[in-house]
Amino acid sequence: MLLFRWLILLLLLSAVVSFMFYAGTGQARFKRYGLIILKWTLISGLGFFAVLILERIA
Repeated sequence: MLLFRWLILLLLLSAVVSFMFYAGTGQARFKRYGLIILKWTLISGLGFFAVLILERIA
């Protein structure tokens, strides 16, 4: 559990850093990287919480 929380935090931090690089350089690839990282971080986070909810119900 704790490992997953740290992983989510690091992925969100990397997305923020990618957006900062985009703001600093204006290169669209950094924006694309940030959006991809953010999308998959949110999907995995929702999946993790879905497992927790299902585990609680069962």
